[in-house]
Parts: sequence; C-alpha cells; structure tokens
Amino acid sequence: MRYIFNFPDIGEGLEEGTILEWYVVKGQAIKSGQALVNMETDKIVTDIPSPKAGTIVAIYGSVGETIRVGSPLVEIEIEGVSGEEAIAVANEPVKEVIPEEEGAAGVVGTMELAGKSAILPASDEGSSKQKTEEKPVTKVQATPLARAMARDMKIDINTIFGTGPSGRVSKEDVQNFKPSKGSPERIQRTEPITRILSGDSVTYEPLTQIRKAIAKNMLNSKQSTAHMTLFDEVEISVLMGIREKLKPSFAEKNTKLTYLSFIVKATVQALKQYRQLNSQIDIENERMIFNNRYNIGIAVDTPEGLVVPVIKDADQLSILQIAQKITELSDKARDRKLSLDDMKEGTFTLTNYGSIGGIYATPVINYPQAGILGIGRIIVKPVVKDKMIVIGNVLPLSLSVDHRIVDGGEASRFMNLILEYLSDPILMMME
Repeated sequence: MRYIFNFPDIGEGLEEGTILEWYVVKGQAIKSGQALVNMETDKIVTDIPSPKAGTIVAIYGSVGETIRVGSPLVEIEIEGVSGEEAIAVANEPVKEVIPEEEGAAGVVGTMELAGKSAILPASDEGSSKQKTEEKPVTKVQATPLARAMARDMKIDINTIFGTGPSGRVSKEDVQNFKPSKGSPERIQRTEPITRILSGDSVTYEPLTQIRKAIAKNMLNSKQSTAHMTLFDEVEISVLMGIREKLKPSFAEKNTKLTYLSFIVKATVQALKQYRQLNSQIDIENERMIFNNRYNIGIAVDTPEGLVVPVIKDADQLSILQIAQKITELSDKARDRKLSLDDMKEGTFTLTNYGSIGGIYATPVINYPQAGILGIGRIIVKPVVKDKMIVIGNVLPLSLSVDHRIVDGGEASRFMNLILEYLSDPILMMME
C-alpha cells in the first residue's frame, strides 16, 4: 500500500515551511518516528518524523523550497516493495495532478492533494477518493488559473518566469508578465533560487521563514495597536555591586549572571501590581483578558533574525533560576533548537538592544501583548546624589505600551516601580 505523508500542521497557525535538509532518499527503508526532513517554519527549525514504517518511493520538494501545510512531503510503500523496486516505481514517468483552486498549487508527481495524508493502492498509483484531471507534464509548472489566463491573453506560458515553489507560474506572474521582442525561452529551474544577480546594482535573495514572520508580526503590531513610548533612566551602582558579589557563586553553577536577570525579576514584581501591563484587549468580544501567569518573552538576536522565547512563570523563579533560563533559551535560539513550546504564551516582552550598543529605542509591541520594555546600554556619567555630583552608572529604559489598554499615568507608575527596584534591589528581593 502507498501512503502519502503531507506536511502536517504542527501548531501556532503554521501555513508553510522551507526545506533545509532531507534525511532520507528514495528507496530507503524507514521506521515510524524516524526524522524525514528538517524544516524551517516562521517560528522554529524542526525535524518532521515519519508516521509510518516502510520504504520511501517518492520525495516532494528540494532543499530551499517552501512547502505549504497539507502538501505532500514523501510517499511511503508500507508493505511488499523492496528498496530496488521502490526506486524503479518512483522513476516511472510522472504526471501532474491539477488542483481545482489557485491556492492549491500542483506539484509534479502522482499524489493526492487533500489536506490529510492518504493511502493509495499500490496497484492504482494515480487514483484517489477525489477524481482529478491528469495530463502530461509540460515544460513549465503552473497553476490551472495561470494556464487559463495565459491562454486567454495569448501568452506562451513557457516564456514566463515563475516565482512560486520550483519555479511554478502563478496568476500574479501572468499578470505581471511583460513580453519583449524576441523573448528568450523560459529558463528551466530545477534547483531553488538562492541568489539572482542582476548586473552590479542589486542582489536578490529569497526571504527566510523567520524574516517573513518578523515582517508580518511587526506590521500587524503597528496596524493593530496604539503605540505610546516613554523613556527614563536609573542609576544602578548598588545593583552592579550586588551582581559582582554574586557572579562567582553563579559561575560555580555554570550560570552567567547578567543584568537582564534582575530586570526580569523587577518587571515581574511590577506586573503584579499593575495588571493592565500583563493583559490584552479583545475588541471583538468587548472585554479585557488579564493574564494570571507571568510569562516573560526575551527577544534574542540570532544570525537568522529576531526570535522571542518565553520564560514561563517567571514570578515563581529565583534570580538564579531566571539566569539559567535566559542562558538556556538564548543558546537554543542561536543553535536553532527552540521548540514551539519555548515560544508560546508570552504575556510581556523584554528586548535588550543595549547588549549591542544602543542607548534608547522605541521597541515594537509583541502583539497582542500590552507592552514591551527596552533596555539600553549602561552609561557612565555624572549624576546628583545627596546634593553632590558623582560618577554614576545609568541604565536607560524604554517602555512601549498599547495606549488602548494602558493610560499614560499607569505606564509611568509601572516604569517608576521598575526603576525603584533596580536602584535598590533589596526591595525587589524582599518582596
């Protein structure tokens, strides 16, 4: 029996993923639960395991290609076919299954396009429960709508360069096509495009899944919230002294003690007193949602882009435990080993742009949260203490809030409490 395994929905509104690495080849015997492919989604990089044991007879998608949820990944023979026979079957002439809608772009190969994985009889490889029109593969992959549009516009679809997966031509490609005299034949693309050079003036590179997610989330935040940002600073010489005393004992536990650990603690203590900052607004149902947990997102800068893992129930953790979680999550983020659970259920976010060198910024709210606290670089400068000018260590902070949820006075009082905790950390630890 043939079993078609489609790219599954692994949660959090996932729509698509990019293939980073295949672990299997055609003709290979596999076990249930064995990793098939390494995929990059808009949140994480993860291995996709096989739900069945058997022999791989077909693989859909190349490294670098974007696959939508519900599209086939592999075809597995789950009984009665050896590896050599599977390769022979997989190398037979393939046909293109034409989907009914523009959104369900066809993939070269014999498959079922339903959203759920399907089992096909080995004796009838092209059949499925839903009848589909089959026709021989032409020189170019294209959606049915794109083919129809090109035919109506009297355009040879083989001269159009497709921007979809594996060079597939979409309706947008047809609409944007501008024929020129002596148009060259369409360049056949068998490998995903990773870089296209156009003269010396520009370089094109495809968007990564993480960059797509960042762009989508930032725009959504700006369009969906009423941003307001306030700025302040706090002298933290006492905190610096405490940190220096604790660093050796933390190092013995293989934990790096940073200022961020104290700021997380101070933020949680302040959120307990100002619950508006630990909430979100539900306009559709005309209600507020107040979070009873204190899950603090930590923005981490990685080579691939910004990710925000979450310290769950930070109010129940000591400074040591918070420092350990920051180290653990930061390492996982940079090694691209974060799980979906590491990224879920944040209620408030911190972003430490000061670790790179910034002093002030206007951080963008991690929608639908009510606020985000930005942390700048510590500055050594003159300050007034006991009516005397002395050298101080000043930490700049920026607080962005959703002004629909948090009023200016509430935001200022919340910020003032954080400043008080950081200037006199004993208060924070006693509470």
